Amino acid sequence: MATLILVRHGRSTANTSGVLAGRTPGIALDERGAAQAAALPARLADVPLAAAVSSPLQRCRETLRPLLDARPDLPLHVEDRINECDYGDWSGRKLAELNDEPLMEVVQAHASAAAFPGGESMRAMQNRAVEAVRDWNARIEAEHGEDACYLMCSHGDIVKSLVADALGLHLDLFQRVHVDPCSVTVIRYTRLRPFLLRLGDTGDFAGFASRERPGDAGAAEVGGGAGAP
Repeated sequence: MATLILVRHGRSTANTSGVLAGRTPGIALDERGAAQAAALPARLADVPLAAAVSSPLQRCRETLRPLLDARPDLPLHVEDRINECDYGDWSGRKLAELNDEPLMEVVQAHASAAAFPGGESMRAMQNRAVEAVRDWNARIEAEHGEDACYLMCSHGDIVKSLVADALGLHLDLFQRVHVDPCSVTVIRYTRLRPFLLRLGDTGDFAGFASRERPGDAGAAEVGGGAGAP
């Protein structure tokens, strides 16, 4: 079956301001995020891509723009099922204040039981994203063959939930996975099982030298930073 190249969007203005963006409109890449996006075509230069699939949100479209400019023949498809988790009433709030909410502890330790007020549950988020990937795997293989690669640009919690599914991890364990902004994760799907070939690859190891906490660089996603150990 197909090989999926998962890209988390570049760093956004919400990431730098410590806000849980959710599906709030008008959230763009910040200066660093734009630079990350500009570097993406070179990072993927040797990968033949059959298609690009994007979350409908602005920050994902902006992340893919340099890649699409470099590959004008690469078709782009917008997929609602890989949209950001619907955080409902939490959307637009500061992560610092959300950390005091009792639900945040559930989100971090028992994600399968977490449902956001006025939004969706984390189970529903994972289910729709997995369904989207299965459908796109079948479509890409049918149109381009079983060795084809395609790209999806989505959000931290979506990427992590797809990794958990590929590894056979319960959703309650998905917070153990970390993906930085504009990181690349690769999953090769086969008839019997998926294989995780890359996880959160940025090519940048500076954060380890500075002993940066995993959540610091990728804040402003509920599963991307808030409450991370």
